[in-house]
Amino acid sequence: MRLSQVKETLPTLNNVEFQLENGSFVPEHFHVTEVGLVTKHFIDCGGNVRKETVVNFQLWNADDYEHRLKPGKLLSIIKLSEETLGLEDLEIEVEYQSNTIGRYGLAYNGTHFILTSKTTACLANTACGIPESKVKVNLASTNKSECSPNSGCC
Repeated sequence: MRLSQVKETLPTLNNVEFQLENGSFVPEHFHVTEVGLVTKHFIDCGGNVRKETVVNFQLWNADDYEHRLKPGKLLSIIKLSEETLGLEDLEIEVEYQSNTIGRYGLAYNGTHFILTSKTTACLANTACGIPESKVKVNLASTNKSECSPNSGCC
């Protein structure tokens, strides 16, 4: 989800709610303690120099159980961050404490924001010798004339 999409969604909400993919919710007394610009400049295992930049929201829970972050307040935090940090319309990454600081993507399901799982991946498969995935074909449902030695189905 991009920053512009969050800004378009917030005015339509009465409350800001974040849910994990497992169905559990971030406690409603959470704080957004940071809105930032995070740039990762790195080299992959194939020797390619890469740069990734995201807008980062950090969610945090305190013992102030009556605290509620309203959509207008989050919009004002975003606006200040845009003005101060020069934020562009980038993808959002959310930091939230689980067993350790977790990094999540962000989506919206029409009711609340969803913290989506992120995974690692090799960015230079050929340099690592990782074979490309082959297309799997169900031979039982394949027309026999389509499955010949030079057809590429096997």
